Amino acid sequence: MILSKEAGYKFFLSSLSALLLTVAFPPYDMEVLAWIAIVPLFYLIMYTTTYRAVFLWGWFSGILFYLFTIYWVTIAMHTYGGMPEWLSLLVLLLLSTYLGLYTGIFGLIISYICKIFKPPYLILFAPSLWVTLEYIRAHILTGFPWASMGYSQYRILPFIQISDITGYLGVSFLVIGINTLIFIISSNRKASFRKIVFTWPVIVFLIIILSSLAYGYIRLHTVFYDVSRPLKIAVLQGNITQDLKWNPTFRRKTIKIYEDLSIKAGIAHPDLIIWPEAATPFFLQDKTAYRQEILNLVNKEGTYFLIGSPSYIPMNNDIKLHNSAYLLSPDKGIIARYDKIHLVPFGEYVPLARILFFVKKLVVDLGDFIPGNDFTIMNVPDAKFGVAICYEVIFPELVRKFVKKGAQFMTTITNDAWFGNTRAPYQHFSMIVFRSIENRIFFARSANTGISGFIAPSGRILKESHIFTRTFLTGKIYPSTEKTFYTRYGDIFAYLCLGFTGLVLLTSIGRRGII
Repeated sequence: MILSKEAGYKFFLSSLSALLLTVAFPPYDMEVLAWIAIVPLFYLIMYTTTYRAVFLWGWFSGILFYLFTIYWVTIAMHTYGGMPEWLSLLVLLLLSTYLGLYTGIFGLIISYICKIFKPPYLILFAPSLWVTLEYIRAHILTGFPWASMGYSQYRILPFIQISDITGYLGVSFLVIGINTLIFIISSNRKASFRKIVFTWPVIVFLIIILSSLAYGYIRLHTVFYDVSRPLKIAVLQGNITQDLKWNPTFRRKTIKIYEDLSIKAGIAHPDLIIWPEAATPFFLQDKTAYRQEILNLVNKEGTYFLIGSPSYIPMNNDIKLHNSAYLLSPDKGIIARYDKIHLVPFGEYVPLARILFFVKKLVVDLGDFIPGNDFTIMNVPDAKFGVAICYEVIFPELVRKFVKKGAQFMTTITNDAWFGNTRAPYQHFSMIVFRSIENRIFFARSANTGISGFIAPSGRILKESHIFTRTFLTGKIYPSTEKTFYTRYGDIFAYLCLGFTGLVLLTSIGRRGII
């Protein structure tokens, strides 16, 4: 089938937008391309006459972007989860189709608004609408905020410091605003530059972005922690391949790998040694010889250990599993446990299991997990901290609750071996930058196969490991001494965008009548 010239042009614009946005994210890290990635989509909207066509082309662009960006879903489900390849490809297509809906809805609403308001008024509405849709995507159906626009900017530190007020969604607002401004200027050739720029919506946006940059430079030179209370932390990266992780014949070697890494890291006399998610191929809560071996190691090293290990509780003549993290003291043994609250759909449980009976859970060696319900704060000498396990770190409200409850620094443990050698580990790691800025805390991350590392309250990546390497990193961090606006009040900015978007839509309906 040969596309018409008009359809070919629209195909080009929608594909270009998806491609530009894809390479703005890790590991390509061409961040500035995100500033123009939506411009082709705006042109597509302008040259498409029907709402139906606008929605479908926008949807297509969104589907393409997610197919390019989260293709690793098939690796996790097929290579490591045992799902048939055709079914893993179907799941990827269905997930991308769902996520792409938000781009289609964005195009549809922008097309409608363009017929009512003059182009300069888009400068505030388009970013607010985008933030509204990202916020909804981050919460509906358990939430999936992966590859949200703001995350593409994780290395442009002055640009993202406003996250301690607005969360990462504030950065999404700025990026879409820049796209909108470029589109308005480039598409209105007949109007003079002065007539476009000197309108109150554009002036307001320019004030917002200049103020954000000024704020960013100020905050980059602000100290958010007690420099008199350094803590030395070691994060271990065992690099255990996923096919061997739960193999009983490899259990002894797995334990030996982490023991050896702990002994090497212990030479630096850290205050805390961190093992990654589910590092122990056994239940640490059981009084076995393996557990005693770990307790002896902790006692010998004379420091605190944070260890990821599954746990279980009896329930209705059965046992239910938690994905847990244990804090071990050199003289008291196990002193705290955190049970993961936000579980991974299809990884740790199957949502709508009766309907999706044909979809198997990825962790086939274990049963279904159940969520914890307590934001456990753990204690080491002179500091309190929280633990986000794997997927949890992409949810800002979850990390915020730990810090609001008293955590002075955060740790995160993960097993990114599920993703294989794909873009996913880099995308996953980049999101932690925003959790650090939002709450102005240090983060220490231990991953089974990378990326492990340390991130400062400014969002600066202090150290990071390579994936698929067996190593350990040591770093010095400091307890946080302040609660940010975002920590105290949460997603106020997102609510403002929701309210503004709703107000504009109501006003437009009053002017034009319902679509």
